[in-house]
Amino acid sequence: MFIKTNPIQFTGRHLTKSHTRQSSSRQKRSQALLCPTLIALAVTSLFSANVFAKTVTVSSPNQQIQISLSDDTGRPEYKIDFHGKTVIEPSRLGLVFQSLGELGQGLQIKSSEKKSADDKWQQPWGEQEWIRDQHNQLTAVLSNSKVQLEVEFKAFDDGIGFRYHLAQQATLPANSPLSITDELTEFNVGQADKATAWWIPARGWNRYEYLYRTTALKEVDRVHTPFTFKLADGTHLSIHEAALVDFAAMTLDQHRDGKLKADLTPWSDGIRVKTQVGFYTPWRTIQIADNATGLLNSHLILNLNEPNKLGDVTWVKPGKYVGIWWGMHLNENTWGSGPTHGATTSETERYMDFAAKYQFDGVLVEGWNEGWDGDWFHNGDQFSFTKAYADFDLPAITAYGAKKGVRLIGHHETAGSVTHYRDHMADAFALYEKHGVTQVKTGYVADGGQIKRIDDKGITRHEWHDGQFMVGEYLHSVTEAAKHHISINSHEPIKDTGLRRTYPNWISREGARGQEYNAWGSPPNSPEHTAMLPFTRMLSGPMDFTPGIFDLAPKGLDAQNRVQTTLTKQLALYVVLYSPIQMAADLPRNYEKHLDAFQFIRDVPTDWYQSVALAGEVGDYVVFARQAKDQGDWYLGALTDETARKVTVKLDFLSPNKRYQAQIYRDGAKADWKTNPYDYVIETKEVSAQDSLNLVLASSGGTAIRFKAL
Repeated sequence: MFIKTNPIQFTGRHLTKSHTRQSSSRQKRSQALLCPTLIALAVTSLFSANVFAKTVTVSSPNQQIQISLSDDTGRPEYKIDFHGKTVIEPSRLGLVFQSLGELGQGLQIKSSEKKSADDKWQQPWGEQEWIRDQHNQLTAVLSNSKVQLEVEFKAFDDGIGFRYHLAQQATLPANSPLSITDELTEFNVGQADKATAWWIPARGWNRYEYLYRTTALKEVDRVHTPFTFKLADGTHLSIHEAALVDFAAMTLDQHRDGKLKADLTPWSDGIRVKTQVGFYTPWRTIQIADNATGLLNSHLILNLNEPNKLGDVTWVKPGKYVGIWWGMHLNENTWGSGPTHGATTSETERYMDFAAKYQFDGVLVEGWNEGWDGDWFHNGDQFSFTKAYADFDLPAITAYGAKKGVRLIGHHETAGSVTHYRDHMADAFALYEKHGVTQVKTGYVADGGQIKRIDDKGITRHEWHDGQFMVGEYLHSVTEAAKHHISINSHEPIKDTGLRRTYPNWISREGARGQEYNAWGSPPNSPEHTAMLPFTRMLSGPMDFTPGIFDLAPKGLDAQNRVQTTLTKQLALYVVLYSPIQMAADLPRNYEKHLDAFQFIRDVPTDWYQSVALAGEVGDYVVFARQAKDQGDWYLGALTDETARKVTVKLDFLSPNKRYQAQIYRDGAKADWKTNPYDYVIETKEVSAQDSLNLVLASSGGTAIRFKAL
């Protein structure tokens, strides 16, 4: 459905009752004596300053969210209302170019067009097989005397997205080069003085690997997205972006209390984006919900990405894996060669035996290739991606795994030397394809949070992980891997913006503090960390957190570096922290000490028919239920921060008229992450959709449940 708006739509603010009301009968008589010409002149004078000003609107399908676009102030601004209350106050729009100057002040709404959509699309893998895309769209042409800039809004029931498009026009021939020096987009938060925010800093020494802070909104500085905050009335919002392709990532910079401005990550020369006429920006997104749980049930980011561009992707396989990885973090093994080298033929085959025995799909091996010896963190140019250490026989290992039904999961560490990696990528993927390796974990560890590239003059440049250059490099690795039917799990990545829909072989990524910080981090991950991630980082997409540590305190309960959870909270992570590939991250010997609890990790799938968040508060606790795609069984994960709590969960998500055996893995009566993390109980109950369960969560504890259909 297409609806053209009128060229000019006056809003009520230009002619209010106060302009026409007369205060006495004398004034009324005087008005009657005015000649028609004078009345016309008066009205003309009243409107002359705003003769071109107008406001156009679009609402979500359920009418609860309304976007208003106006040029009343002499520049384009948008506003968002939710349930009739303003949550984003009038906020600037626009871009600044090196050659064109500012496209913002002076732009007016020339025309606008509306349309609606209601469709369903299928994910090849995911937390939800079928996703509904229902939205109303407004596209407005903003213009001054020389240039036109389009802004496109989409309003969904779970939030909004908007983006800019600079189309070819008479004054701008196709493919003309452009340099963007600033983005003027603002997010002026309503009720900002009483808002609470959860955030990590942007453009620091690290990528995204910080503990989240909980502060008043006014205390926020420059932050990464997703950026989640709660208004005084309980409304929850999260600002992020979707479909980040060939553009700089957007961070947010607070200029005054509640005024958040888009701050594009710059190139090393200071330019924000190098592009050409015809470009689209990524979507700027705002997820909006009545409560914290509502954010978790949003599919806004995925719906704003383009459909699958790779064609048949049946070769992309979700699954679970173990790996030669945790031992290096515990200093039992080394990445480099030597007497305790982890990535050896014999050790890999031992892990493959374990994986085959307990029905895991793959074995990740890090440290197999030359280049790890010495200071690899700063010498990424030394890595070979095709030459293995002498004690690692790649052909023999992959052949051994094929007999066992276990695949080798490859690993490429770049140490931030991305030009070197690009130069060797084709050979590296070809080698893996030859030996049947279908998944690769890539690493972009870099000093100071910046990547090293070599420009066309041979000069070393340092670029941010989330600048335009690296946005292109990450996507290049994914599209090159697809040519070899290889899926990519990016560590130290660019943030997720939903591109897994367009490139389904981008199967997971890190992008936050993972499990390894519990082995050597200072400090390790806090009890609230995994209660924070679903409402912040994971609003953008899957995370390879690497859960499942059973030896929670290898150096003793009093050691600083230990896992600050109970054992059953580690089980709950497999349901709460979604990823289509999940690692059983601990050493095999530690699982064999707790085979009864290990059974849940063996059972839980990684590909789901549907998912629903049942309860939670940001950083406090969260409860998720997910239904397996093939078997129809449901799984539930619940976890809490350092506060022990009781949560009652209705089981109305279960299929009606069915009975289920609830296989419950829960904290014991004396469980406590500090003093008694191994106290757990495994029990069964018969339940139905009419029942409820009372979950008792210990301090930094959790509950994991399989609902097996009877």
